[in-house]
Amino acid sequence: MSITVVFSAIIGYLLGVDTFDITTFSLLVVGGFFVTGAANGLNQVIEREHDKFMERTAVRPLPLGNLSVTQAFIFSILLGALGIFALNYINPQGSFFGLMSKSGAFGLLSMVLYVLAYTPLKRISSFAITVGAVPGAIPFLLGFVAATDDFGIAAGTLFAIQFFWQYPHFIAIAWVQDAEYKKAGFKMMFGGEKGKFSAFIGVVTAMLMTFISIAPFLWEIPLLSLSIYGLVTVFLLGFWFTFKAVKLYKNCDDVTARALMLSSFTYLPLMQIVYVLDKFIIQ
Repeated sequence: MSITVVFSAIIGYLLGVDTFDITTFSLLVVGGFFVTGAANGLNQVIEREHDKFMERTAVRPLPLGNLSVTQAFIFSILLGALGIFALNYINPQGSFFGLMSKSGAFGLLSMVLYVLAYTPLKRISSFAITVGAVPGAIPFLLGFVAATDDFGIAAGTLFAIQFFWQYPHFIAIAWVQDAEYKKAGFKMMFGGEKGKFSAFIGVVTAMLMTFISIAPFLWEIPLLSLSIYGLVTVFLLGFWFTFKAVKLYKNCDDVTARALMLSSFTYLPLMQIVYVLDKFIIQ
């Protein structure tokens, strides 16, 4: 997760930058990595009792008793503070209300939403996926804002692509891990059960993601553009990913859900790399 977050932030930075600045880039990478680590750590503090019931999470330090709750909490808070501190040094002149830089504010927002909204909601409602998609999409936007100090339609487009990507991504994960999640008391499947409803949401959001991903070509969004070659490649990647979501709607089985899950891990970095290559090589 940390690698995906930092990678998305780096891609966002490369898409927005005119002149590469090693200081800004380093602050973005370190700050993004620390904030993500802090959010994950606090998530594990809150869910330590629930993690004991899932094979994937039962081997984490807290369920095994290798760390105390106090140790994990203090470490996570310090890590988060260092991460926000680093991000807050990116373009500090463009601050929100004179309090924080835009990068620092988005980093703080992502951590707060992940820990205080997404984490507790997982045991209440599948709406947690929607809430969790917000901090999950911020890194792509954050990198662009770090480069441009601009929060406009271009940054919003990058945010929207990654926001809608997370629906089929998390639906596939929740489908494959459904029994484990239920044992731990997490309500991660739309409608409560694996079925057409969740799969349909995956199809619709994959289609929206694909449409938004080609929007920079269709509307010539300022600071963000695609050549005809980038357009075709990004569209084909989106079509492929959407086809995987359609197959889950058709088959409604674990094998197809696992295929969609794996394709989600492939689609996102490939799409992002195409955007960067299109900017620096094609155009």
